[in-house]
Amino acid sequence: MMSLSGLSRRRMVGAGAVAAAMSRLAPAGAAMPLPLAVERRSLDVNGKAASVFGIVRPNGMPGLVLAPGERFAVSLGNRSGETTIVHWHGQTPPYLQDGVAQTGGALIVNGSAQDYDFAPRVGTYWMHSHHGLQAQQLLAAPLIVRSAGDVQADRQEVTVLLHDFSFREPAEILANLVRPAAPAGAMPGMAMAPDLNDIDYDAYLANDRTLADPLVVRTERTGRVRLRLINGAAATAFWVDFGALEGTLVAVDGDAVAPLRVRRIPLAEAQRADVLLDLTQAGAFPVLAQREGDRPRTGIILATAGAAVAKLSPVAERAVGAVDMALEVQLAAAAPLPPRPADVVRRIALTGMMAPYAWSIDGRSWANHQPIPVSHGQRVELAMFNRTRMAHPMHLHGHHFQVVEVNGTRLAGAMRDTVLVPAGGSVTVAFDADNPGRWLLHCHNLYHMATGMMTELTYGKSA
Repeated sequence: MMSLSGLSRRRMVGAGAVAAAMSRLAPAGAAMPLPLAVERRSLDVNGKAASVFGIVRPNGMPGLVLAPGERFAVSLGNRSGETTIVHWHGQTPPYLQDGVAQTGGALIVNGSAQDYDFAPRVGTYWMHSHHGLQAQQLLAAPLIVRSAGDVQADRQEVTVLLHDFSFREPAEILANLVRPAAPAGAMPGMAMAPDLNDIDYDAYLANDRTLADPLVVRTERTGRVRLRLINGAAATAFWVDFGALEGTLVAVDGDAVAPLRVRRIPLAEAQRADVLLDLTQAGAFPVLAQREGDRPRTGIILATAGAAVAKLSPVAERAVGAVDMALEVQLAAAAPLPPRPADVVRRIALTGMMAPYAWSIDGRSWANHQPIPVSHGQRVELAMFNRTRMAHPMHLHGHHFQVVEVNGTRLAGAMRDTVLVPAGGSVTVAFDADNPGRWLLHCHNLYHMATGMMTELTYGKSA
């Protein structure tokens, strides 16, 4: 079960021998860092055992929940048997604490630990490996930073981490993807439909469980729930359907938006959404995440005390369409960027194709990438043009940006750290270059990233 709740620093530090074994000696007078561990674990997926990774606290619970005002002071210990590094997705620390080896972060060898200490952003975030293909093996966990408003709201908090899962090793999946094959195209002059899913998975998980044995969260008859949704899938976008409940979308990617009533929302890879749900009667209320363009699904069930929970099929009656931009263009940031013209506009093209399976930015893979230069203090607009037949969820490290244009139409959209750029379309985002360093920009379809769709944004601190 992964219905996460707050855990104070005192309780974390009081974990005794485990904490002592994982933590380095802190400077005199410094607070003892919170211990986290990367480790292997066994998972039951529809009655079959699988070995995956995890990131756990000393009590065995996944990830981390920080109290209002609490620093992100963490000692990350590695007992996974492999070298690793963990990225704090959506957080904006100094770049050497971003958890990325490609931009200077230190890899953590098995049996050692690495300390991190920075002021966190409030909201729904997550942590995941940024090394090799480990994230594809569930090396990920929630990272929730609560605000004083969250505490005062007195809502039951339920965090849901979605995954796609295969019993095959990620290296085998990748090898099959890049194997030369005849292009799956159309006759000359025929319109090309977008590609949706690269991989057929064995299961889709919500908090490590399938609908064969879903998480059932018990609520009060008039329960008030804050649902924190995280799409941690490697290569799957979902439609999340609230069924009989109508919710209020209040945040995306950790940033507040103008409240919007919703019954169903799209969630691309790495995106998050906070939805308020009010139960007005007794019963069981499924929250289901269905793979775009397909029928497989997963989810959890909110159920009042004593309510019967019916068996749910892991396959919907009908397929859903592709995740689109219809919701994106309705969103408005609760705290948008201050009005200011852009100092610089950087244009990039998202390039590549399914056969051969190779993805890039401006025709360059990471191996020969060309950094995007900006200057400290600039208001930057990044215009992304998708020249491919697949949508790409693009994530910029170290910054949050505002969506200011979709397919040529200007808007004052949401603040985000990950935005979907539709197949054949374009999205422009704006941000202030206020966090100097080297920052990755990449597709969060992890197999697209692995085959080259990644570059970096670079700038130093002004004099």
